[in-house]
This record gives sequence, C-alpha cells and structure tokens, in this order.
Amino acid sequence: MKRTDCFIPFSTPEQVTDYLEHLCNLEPVESCRFLGEAESVAGPAKEKIIPFHGAFGMEVIRSVARYAHSDYALLITGTTTIRFGMFALERMIEVAEQTGAGMVYSDYLEEREGTTSPHPVIDYQEGSLRDDFQFGPVLLIRTSLLKRIAGTMGECQFAGLYDMRLALSREAEIVHIREYLYSAVSMDTRASGKKMFDYVDPKNRQVQIEMEEAATGHLKAIGAYLEPVFESVSYEHDGFELEASVIIPVLNRRKTIGDAIASVMKQKTSFPFNLIVVDNHSTDGSTEIIRSYAEKHKNLVHLVPGRTDLGIGGCWNLAVHDPRCGRFSVQLDSDDIYPDEHTLQRIVDQFRSEPSAMLIGSYRMTDFELNEIPPGLIDHREWTPDNGRNNALRINGLGAPRAFYTPVLRHHKFPNVSYGEDYGVGLAISRNYRIGRIYEPIYLCRRWEDNSDAALDVVKMNRHNTYKDGLRTIELQARIRKNRSSLNH
Repeated sequence: MKRTDCFIPFSTPEQVTDYLEHLCNLEPVESCRFLGEAESVAGPAKEKIIPFHGAFGMEVIRSVARYAHSDYALLITGTTTIRFGMFALERMIEVAEQTGAGMVYSDYLEEREGTTSPHPVIDYQEGSLRDDFQFGPVLLIRTSLLKRIAGTMGECQFAGLYDMRLALSREAEIVHIREYLYSAVSMDTRASGKKMFDYVDPKNRQVQIEMEEAATGHLKAIGAYLEPVFESVSYEHDGFELEASVIIPVLNRRKTIGDAIASVMKQKTSFPFNLIVVDNHSTDGSTEIIRSYAEKHKNLVHLVPGRTDLGIGGCWNLAVHDPRCGRFSVQLDSDDIYPDEHTLQRIVDQFRSEPSAMLIGSYRMTDFELNEIPPGLIDHREWTPDNGRNNALRINGLGAPRAFYTPVLRHHKFPNVSYGEDYGVGLAISRNYRIGRIYEPIYLCRRWEDNSDAALDVVKMNRHNTYKDGLRTIELQARIRKNRSSLNH
C-alpha cells in the first residue's frame, strides 16, 4: 500500500493531540508533523514539530520536502479542523496513482456556525493562475516531485505554496476529485463580496510582489510571458464626431440608474460627448427614468436592444458598434457614479498624454450614502507598465473605471456574458497594446445588497471562477502562440 506523511500547521497543543489521535489511526498515514512555533508543546509530541516563523514561504515547502519520506505528502494548508471520511485517504492516493497526478484535491463538507453543507471546488486548468485558487485545505502531493522542485524554487517569505503548485503543474497534472472526502470547520465566514478585495489590501503589498514574481517566472517557463513591447495606436483620422461616449448597460436598476446618469450629465469637458444607456428590457421602472433624462438631455442615447439574449458584454458591443459612439468608450456601471464633474476630462486627457488602447482608473468603495467603506481605495498598484499584462493573469480583475479606444474595442469584442466580460476583453487587448493607468480615485463603487457579487453562494462563485480561469486558459494559449510565431519570424 502507498503511504503518506502528514503536515499540519500548528495552532495549539490540544490540536496536536487531536490530530495525532485521528490521523495516526488511518491506514495510509506513515507519520504526522506540525509546522510552526510550538514552545508550549512538551513531551514526545514536541519531536513532531517542524519549527518555522511566518507564512507559507519556501522555508515551509523545503521543510515538508525534507521530512517527507513516504510516497505522498499530505499538506493541510490552514488551522481549520479536518476530519477524513471512510477510506478518504485511500481514495486520494488511488486517484493519484491512477492518473499520475502531481497533486490531488477534493470537494469537502464545510462546518460553519453549527451547520454542515457541501463545499464543491472547481477543476484545475491551465489558466487557474490565481494565487487564491480554492483547492480546499487538503492537498496530497507526490513526494518525488515535491523533492525535485523544492530545490529549484527561489526564496520567498509568502509565496511558497503558490510557487510550489505552479511548479507542480509544469511537471504533472493537478487533479480534482469530485467527491466529498473530508469535513472542515470554516474559519472565514465573510460574504463573497468582502473576501474578493483581500488581495488589494495595502498591508498585503509585499505578499503581492512575491506572488507576481512567482507568476511571472511560471509564464516564462511555459512560454507565455510577454516582453514589454506594444503596438502603437494613433487617434487621428478615425472619423469620430464625438470625443467620448460613456456607456451604461442597465437591467432593473430603478434605485440607482438616475444617480449614474446625473453624474455623467454634470461632466464638464472641453470636447463633445454623449451617454449611451443600453436598457436591456428593464421591467422595474428603470426605462421610464432613463426616458425622462433623455427628454432633458439631447446627448443621452437610450438604446433598447432588438434582441433578448444580451448579457452585459453584449450590451457593450451594441453601444460600441452604434455609429453615435465616440472615439473613447468609457465605462460606468448602473449602480455607481463619478465623484465629480472632471472624471471624463481626466480620462480623455490621460489617453491624449499617453496613447494607449485601454485605460483603467482607480475607485473608492462606498456604501449607498457614499461613506467610504473598507478596503477604501482600490488602485491596483500591482500593475506596472512593463509587467502589468503578465500579472493580469494572476489577479481576478483589472479595476475600474475602464475606458477604451473605440476602434480597438470594435475589433476585440466583449464576450456576451454578465460576469468577467470586462476582464476577458482587457486580457485580449493587453496581449498587443499598452494599457494606461490612473492611480487617483475617479470613480465611486457603491456596495449595497443588490450588487451582483455581494454574497454569492459557493456554486455561483465556482461558476464565475471557472469562467475566469477559462478566459485565462484561452489567453495563455494565445500568448504562447504569439511568442512561437515571433520566434518563427
């Protein structure tokens, strides 16, 4: 029988005793060791502690590789309490043996506030490059591979786990077992809308730098890294009557659409612009509100699609391909607003001073009454001019507001979906063109109970993340082909 050594983050002496009683009685388990500072542990259990300080850096990964002597290393990645089901470890080892996987993980049961519920995770694919990809807290890793890659990985304090699984993915498959093989007590009970901004928290800046270095190294290893060489854009002789169009797709936003429109209509600019509102067959009174504004403002275009199969991306395509669309297409969501009357001028000035095919600003998180709420300013300073488009494959969004040079956007169309459409088109544009940035807040993102991502259940969150991973897979393949083509010429 193939066997495994187990490695668990240390939390308390009681946890050590509990895990030893549970894990050591499982047939495939050869040994158990605990990772962390454990001065409070005495007696024989102290010998099972692998001391280290800090997070999952390379020190931890190399320690696991050094102490792993069985066929597999079972790594628990959090201080949550794990209970394996009947023959669960045998099943994980069996799948690893049958598939030749470098790592396997599974669905699990989540215990949260006294309630147990299924927690499915998603399949790993080539584009699963997010450093916060949710494997669940249990990983089974092939020891021979772990030992081989541990000696080749660079130094890091935080990105060891991320760097390790990227390296594993280059050597062998990472396999998802669609079975609930264990239960875990959840330690993070926040709604999805609060978790999604963790990676832009300023206190995590050093973490993000390390994650970017790991991701960039991976892209170079697989031939998907893009050098900072960009196609140029020229805004002259393109035949546009208007300099800019603000575009708002809307479906049933009666409570917010008036504020969004008003924030556009108060813009003061040195150029002509319009607002294109794509009313995707609203039924809650939004249509009447838009119509009332259109009667007062001649530069408001009220578009109602002639078809009923459009998502947010499809609504954008409709607006961008309308002959009344301006040279620059500027985003505003139907429940957000511009903070002052200078936003549109600021965006166009930035396009003119630094020609680019796409521009991304920064925004401030507020409640519905415009009071700032955590994490406050979202400026995506992880984006650098030279490496931003590579690092974009690691993160789950590009920021807001987004603005585009319309001819490029007419070529790189939005996917006709209502989640990730902006990310998909941004990745595609960044493959060839420079993306400009504004790091000052020029947009207010209002969080309220009707936000589409405020509190997603795990099934919907998985569907969204699978889709974005798919976008990254497509983009990776396109970039690899682009690099191969360049070499051939």
